[in-house]
Parts: sequence; C-alpha cells; structure tokens
Amino acid sequence: MLQLHSLPRIGSTIQVLKRFPHVAIPVRSKVTDATPDEILHFQQLAPTWWDTNGSQRVLHMMNVARLHFIRRVLNKQITIKDSDTYIPGFDYKQFFPYDVSHAVEEEWDDKVREQLDNLALNVLDVGCGGGILAESMGRMPFVNHVQGIDLTEDVIKVAKEHARLDPNLNGKVSYDTLAVEDVKGKYDIVTCFEMLEHVDRPGDILKHVWSRLKPEGVLFLSTINREPISWLVNIFVAENILKMVPKGTHHISKFVNSSEILEWFEKRQRHKFKVLDLKGSAFVPTRGWVEHDYPRIGNYFMAIKKRVSKPCHLYKNCSLHKTHIFQNYLVTGCIMTHFR
Repeated sequence: MLQLHSLPRIGSTIQVLKRFPHVAIPVRSKVTDATPDEILHFQQLAPTWWDTNGSQRVLHMMNVARLHFIRRVLNKQITIKDSDTYIPGFDYKQFFPYDVSHAVEEEWDDKVREQLDNLALNVLDVGCGGGILAESMGRMPFVNHVQGIDLTEDVIKVAKEHARLDPNLNGKVSYDTLAVEDVKGKYDIVTCFEMLEHVDRPGDILKHVWSRLKPEGVLFLSTINREPISWLVNIFVAENILKMVPKGTHHISKFVNSSEILEWFEKRQRHKFKVLDLKGSAFVPTRGWVEHDYPRIGNYFMAIKKRVSKPCHLYKNCSLHKTHIFQNYLVTGCIMTHFR
C-alpha cells in the first residue's frame, strides 16, 4: 500500500520499534519509504479490490469484525447522564428475570447508540487501500467525514471510483495519495488496519498517526504477531495451501508483536495513553473473523486513547511512576513507597 519515494538517504538512526530486539533497523529520510516489491504487489491487486470473491475477500470479511470492534469500543466511551434507566452496580442478570434484564439492557443500549450517533467525528484512515473500511465508516451516523490516505495511486483511484457509486458518501469520504507525515489537522479517530506489517519502520508510522490524533481521540489498529502460528495461518495456509490471500502479501519478518506496540507507547507516550481494548482475531471458515482473548497469537485488534497526562499530586517528591503490562492491558499507576 506504500509508494516508494525516490529521495536520498539522509543520515541513519536506530528504529525505536524493532521487530527483533537484537536487530537495529535503519531509519531513512522518509517514513513512508517502501520496497518496490510492496508497491508492485498492491498495484496488481488494485483492479480486484472490491471483488468480494477476489483477491481481497478475506479483507472484506475482516471488515465486519473491524466495524464491530470500533463500535463496541466507542460505545463504552459514552457516558449517559440524567437517564431514567438505572443500572445497579452488580450483575443484575443473575437476580432479575430474563425479560426484565433484557429490557433494561436494550433500553440502555438504545440510549448509548442514540448519544453516539449524535456525534460528528472526523476520521483519518491511514493505509486505506481501495476504501473498504473508509466507505463503511463514512456510512456510520456518528461520522462527519473520513479522510483516506494511501501511497499507491492505483488503489486510491479505485477507492475514488467506487465511492462515486454511492451518492450518500458524497462529501463524507475523500481520498488522497498522501504520506501520513504530510497530513494536516487533527482527528477524533485514526485507523491503521492491516498496514503496519507492510512498512519498514512501524515505530515511525505510530509516531505520525499518534500526532494526528486529538486529545481524548482513539487510535484503532490491527496487525499480526511475529510468531510461528502467524506464519502457519497467514502465510503457509492462507497464501500457499488455500490461496485465500495473494501469495507474497505477508512476510513474517515484518510482523509486529502486540507487546512491541505496547512497549513503544510505554517508552514514547508514558502517562499519555490508555489501552481501551486489545483482542486477538482469527479466521474461522464457518464464521468469518472472530475475536478471542489471546492477542499475542496471530492477528489482533487494538484501541488506544490519547489522554492528557495527570501528574501525581499526593506527594511533591513522588516520582516513582511505573507502567505495568497486566493481562495484555497497560495500567498506569503511582507506586507509593511512602507507605511501609
């Protein structure tokens, strides 16, 4: 999905996010430099991007899971005020009849949905490809506008042509052949799905997508862990045996572990982020893409909120702030050594 920029190499530093801890990845002059092989690969896929039975059929099926993940995360961010519906602070489903608890749940969900749908959020879709996710987001009631960017001109052309087929998307979705570091403005939501595994420097990409996010905005991303099951499922089976994915789409050396992304945020954005959700995702032939609770295996979805840092005010000299990874979620807390 990335286009090679013919710019000279300027200097060399060490990549912050390394796929292998013992391997230093050089940073070139342009974040979005890509290999000619990646460019050629996605150019060849462009004509069949919207064929649900073609080269991108797995991506079309994954899009349903993406949207479900996004909506669920956003629903949990909604606060209902002055509601006539009271939700007790315990598992009421164990005490109330099904009809009662189900009615309460439905009424509450309706209020959350209504409040979310009244929002007008602006979305940046990085590595949008032919626009599968961008179009779907553009149809969401709570989305004001979606800006899709990609560096492969052929897929951007496909995205623009397909968007014209739906008059309801007029003014809601736009596409540009643009590098992420050249994007202007701030966004409520930034998406980066199935993109990090196709770039040379995912740490630089994270830096730039994070900079495009408004305070309290949410970054949604998905990619693939670098481990044996990922190779078996995504490359050996999907590309070589079942041929559900075009051969050469994935390279295990470019896969990014969920722990590496968490580590990047811990080192670069400490106290300025919150992991809202982290789920593994697997393709089941009879069900499509389903979520699971093992995000260190195979594919995964992640949602990270940008928050304003709040320093500890309990003690002037309390500088012992540590970040802990607990059950794959990042929990920031103050280690109070003042108490013995």
